[in-house]
Amino acid sequence: MYPFIRLFSTLVKAKRAERLSAQATGEIKFRCMPWDLDIFMEMNNGRVLTLYDLGRFDLSSRTGLGEALKEKGWGFAVAGSTTRYRKRVKLFDEITMYTKLVAIEDRWFYMKQSMWVKGQPVSSVLLRTAVTSKNGIVPSAEVLECMGVTDWKPEPDGWTKAWIDSEEERPWPPTVKI
Repeated sequence: MYPFIRLFSTLVKAKRAERLSAQATGEIKFRCMPWDLDIFMEMNNGRVLTLYDLGRFDLSSRTGLGEALKEKGWGFAVAGSTTRYRKRVKLFDEITMYTKLVAIEDRWFYMKQSMWVKGQPVSSVLLRTAVTSKNGIVPSAEVLECMGVTDWKPEPDGWTKAWIDSEEERPWPPTVKI
């Protein structure tokens, strides 16, 4: 089930927290709870991806994107991701999650997120995201303008650019039914 209570708690905390610039890194903390576990008594990998949503909601709320989405009736979608899992997250571990907007293209916003336990990275994700309307994807420049952000369009770093380029080579729709 979707973590609605955590989502609500995250949004309430974000409303009370200091405003962040679009260039800032968001940070939230939470604990691994029993309902986050899989049969191996560690955080389920699917739950990790779901919990990364919370970091994006926090950053969106604190940078003004959330207000723009609400005002315009827009949505926020993930169009692709790559995830790296490196350490197990156990019951009641305190997790610190970082979220940062790292690159912008005409239609896409690229975000990096990571989870840390006891000062050690446990997972990370790179996401291609978009703001959507009933007419499709909203141009990034229009979104930034609604947020009051001008003259800022970060370029992707080396491996982010390599991932973006590799996604262009990936066939769609899939050609083989697996």
